[in-house]
Amino acid sequence: MTTLDDVDELTTQRFRRMSPGNQPRSAPVDTSGLPAGPRWPVLVQTAALLRFRHRFHPYLRRRYGDVFTIRIAPGGRPLVFFTRPEHAKEIFAGDPEVFHAGKANGILGPIMGEHSLLLQDGAEHKRARKLLMPAFNGHALREYQALVAEVARAEVASWRPGEELRSLDRMNALTLEVILRVVFGVTDEERLARLRPRVNATVNVSPAILLGWGYPKLQEFGPWKRTVDNQRELDLLMYAEIRERRTAPDLAERTDVLSRLILQGGDGDRLDDTELRDQLVTLLLAGHETTATALAWALYEVGRDPALLARCQQAAADGDDELLDAVLKESLRLHPVIPMVVRTLMKPATIAGWDLPAGTTVGPSIILAHQREDNHDDPEAFRPERFLGQNPPTNTWIPFGGGVRRCIGAGFSLMEGVAVLREVFAAYDVEAVGDDRPKVRNITSVPRNGARIRVTAR
Repeated sequence: MTTLDDVDELTTQRFRRMSPGNQPRSAPVDTSGLPAGPRWPVLVQTAALLRFRHRFHPYLRRRYGDVFTIRIAPGGRPLVFFTRPEHAKEIFAGDPEVFHAGKANGILGPIMGEHSLLLQDGAEHKRARKLLMPAFNGHALREYQALVAEVARAEVASWRPGEELRSLDRMNALTLEVILRVVFGVTDEERLARLRPRVNATVNVSPAILLGWGYPKLQEFGPWKRTVDNQRELDLLMYAEIRERRTAPDLAERTDVLSRLILQGGDGDRLDDTELRDQLVTLLLAGHETTATALAWALYEVGRDPALLARCQQAAADGDDELLDAVLKESLRLHPVIPMVVRTLMKPATIAGWDLPAGTTVGPSIILAHQREDNHDDPEAFRPERFLGQNPPTNTWIPFGGGVRRCIGAGFSLMEGVAVLREVFAAYDVEAVGDDRPKVRNITSVPRNGARIRVTAR
């Protein structure tokens, strides 16, 4: 069992070991036979990918067609985008020993840790996913539902009729509470008060911080040092929670994700403290802001359509989750939170007829998959009917990725989102205020103006 005296050293070692600047240099990739792409300087292409993705992806498809290559820092590594559903199928069905996802997510390594499900590949990924899966199966989701609804009801009850809200802020606060209570299993208000600011600071990491991790000396200065210091404090709190939970007398009766993970596994194959910490932070980063953003966009879009609002309110009253589920899915389609799904080739592979060398990073563009008119009729319109009684064709709706790497928390996210929408529409009329469009925040996209809404008591 990890002692609290070990935590500071564990954090230091993790940042040193996982910082991109300390990783072994990849072998050069022969780019001569790759699909066409811009010839801009590497830093310009990297900045365009990180900061202007919603215009950059469509521009590249218009300029170069359905398959194109960009080069990104560090070192001008090639990233080949594919935009058709049959291309995505090839990538998602690829041999996981060849199509590695962990390396492509390495920029998050200093925070997530080496045991993170998002950073692992091969046998390690398969083991971790097997241990985590029972905490997210159908039975577990049904047990979480009542607590999620309780948290959502308390949030909605705090709103004042007639007030104008930045729904993104309120949904972030709500989904953070769900993570802390349902995933971490923390209910003591004093502990929650200590965790909230540390978790928020972890989620709100800017692209400049992410890029700066390629230069380990920066961790001694300014915002990079503050990020490391915040991680030390969060790690102290999380390891303390894990240590105490292991000896809790009611551990076997608890239903939160942390308690389930502690009990999961057998014959010596259990998650140790460091593995638990890494997986919890992964669930935090992958499941907090993404769900909050999807909910904010959903409230904003419904608030622009009085007829749809009336249908959603009736659905909430009737316990009809199908429409609310469709609203959430359409929010994720029209406003993708994550721009792409990527894999790094460990061996040469052929995709869409292109022979690609080992070391190439490949992936479908979620932005373009969701925007293509041949995938979705009238793609700029918010139409939840696309998901009523049917699903879009395979690999045209990919907010959770696909294949063996499909997001393990997808079911939890949709369950949580429906529960929140049900509570909001049961209590309030919702009206969108002003216009909004996406902006980039760390690796996600969020409403630039916070998806502002006005709520009026029904």
